Formats: sequence, C-alpha cells, structure tokens
Amino acid sequence: MECDEVMLTVRITAGERALLRRLAQGHRSDVSEVVADGLLDVLPTVASTADAYRFLAALTPPAPCAQTVWLPAALSDLLVLAAARVAQATGVRLGSASAVLGAAVRLWLSQDPQRLAANLHTMHEGRSAALTAA
Repeated sequence: MECDEVMLTVRITAGERALLRRLAQGHRSDVSEVVADGLLDVLPTVASTADAYRFLAALTPPAPCAQTVWLPAALSDLLVLAAARVAQATGVRLGSASAVLGAAVRLWLSQDPQRLAANLHTMHEGRSAALTAA
C-alpha cells in the first residue's frame, strides 16, 4: 500500500511555531501546507558548502516545541537528498528526516516574516491561477 503523505515532527521554538501558525492563518491554509511551501523555497538552496553550513547552523539553537506536519511523500523524499548534500559538503550526517526538516524550516523561518508572507501569497496565487486554467 502506497501513502501519499508522510507525517513528520519538527522541533522548533515557540516563536517559530507562532510564526508558522500566523502564516497559515494569513493564507487560509494549514501549517503543513506552509511548511511544504517553505521546503520548496529552501531545499534547493542547499547546493553549496556555505549553504550546507547555514543549514547546520539552523539546528544549533535549542528547539523545545514539537510540531507535527503532513508532507507529500515526494517532498519528504527530498529531505533525504538534502541530508546527503549536507553530509557531502560538511562531513556531518543528520540522523533523521525530522532533523533535516527542522533545519530547513528554521532556516526558512529566519527570513523576514513580511517577505515570507509575500512569497506565500505569490505561491498561492500561482496555484489558484493554475487550478482555474485547468
């Protein structure tokens, strides 16, 4: 039996969790969808060594809150590829998909919140246009 979505838990701070919720409410979506959009934005940036070290640095501060999200299976598969890129560039292996997810989400959320909201608006606008054209 094949599953279309994967459930993962991400470790983030209370402030990051609140920001995720605000972003989701502002775009009439759920936290899982916002996290998926964030991954699409940040995972391609883990191509260079400098980006890989920024990815690792996102895991350094403690993250006391757990947030469970549902991701499309194909997107969760990209977490494995991102972990391989980080390991290749830095020599540090991230132990789980949840750790990779945590780094990606925290790196994405470290941007200006207004910029994040604007980017989400653009992404959602593009989806709406594609759906109405189909």
